[in-house]
Amino acid sequence: TCIPEEEAIRRIEKQILEEWTAADREGKSYFPHEFLYRLIRKGSLETYYQIDPKDSWLVAACEKNLPIFVPGWEDSTLGNIYASHCLRKDVRNVHTVRSGIEYMMALAEWYQANAGSRGIGFFQIGGGIAGDFPICVVPMLIQDMELKDTPLWAYFCQISDSTTSYGSYSGAIPNEKITWGKLSIEAPKYVIESDATIVAPLIFAYVLETAG
Repeated sequence: TCIPEEEAIRRIEKQILEEWTAADREGKSYFPHEFLYRLIRKGSLETYYQIDPKDSWLVAACEKNLPIFVPGWEDSTLGNIYASHCLRKDVRNVHTVRSGIEYMMALAEWYQANAGSRGIGFFQIGGGIAGDFPICVVPMLIQDMELKDTPLWAYFCQISDSTTSYGSYSGAIPNEKITWGKLSIEAPKYVIESDATIVAPLIFAYVLETAG
């Protein structure tokens, strides 16, 4: 996939740098997604919109102020840009953008506040760190925090185009997650082997129609 640098993330560098440096001066820290929320709420990026904002998942999440947990942000173009500005001392405090460890801590607090006795289902699109990071919050709470009453994930569903294989980072079968302390034996488990850009909208539309 070819993504022209100047037409993608580089386009927002000036605007987000202003947010980074302002927070740095004020001694404040925010998560990566919170900085993007700030840009959206200020309308700083509207000039560059290429689709109707009502079709943007990030704008919709911002409007509802949804919590977003972004693992591996440091390993991204924007993360590299942030590192460069820290090296230049444009941003003095590297912790102005909160870290991945803090994301895990925030996710743990969110899970504890929302899981209740029934637990929460895990719907995964794709694989890699985007799926593995959040699903690990449950074994972290149980094994590392020793909070033995923490409910496991209530169900697991993944839309995957990865090659299914034991021990795979993205293509492991759901049953492996039982021994990893993420799912119970009884939890419903599904893998849909297809293109997520086709399948996910169909599932979301069905859920919205059924819930409505």
